[in-house]
Amino acid sequence: MAKGKLVEQAPVLLVRDVVESAAYWRDCLGFKERLWGDPPGFAICWRDACFVMLSQAPEDHEIVPNWKIVDKMWNAYFWVDDARAIYAEFQASGARIDYSLYEAPYGVLEFGIQDLDGHDIAFGQDLQ
Repeated sequence: MAKGKLVEQAPVLLVRDVVESAAYWRDCLGFKERLWGDPPGFAICWRDACFVMLSQAPEDHEIVPNWKIVDKMWNAYFWVDDARAIYAEFQASGARIDYSLYEAPYGVLEFGIQDLDGHDIAFGQDLQ
């Protein structure tokens, strides 16, 4: 039996303001963005072959990032080919660095950022 192939992925993050969040992904993380709705309530941001979807949370909804539920747990993780270069780029562009570049015990050179809603987003380079 033939199997299908997974070709892309896109974590979905609930955000307080889709327009501001998409601008952060664009200006600080180097992603392109496309917004939908009037006013916008949904966005897809992408860089290379990586995507993230942003959805406007209801006004009365409390956004709870994963790390507030499980210690040190991300909302999204992106594998990269040069963690040092991306870390330097994000520092220069004003990204909110959550934790600095380090060699994780699971064999990854990794760092994390936070978005405007406190979601932890990690970027890791496999060292093996």
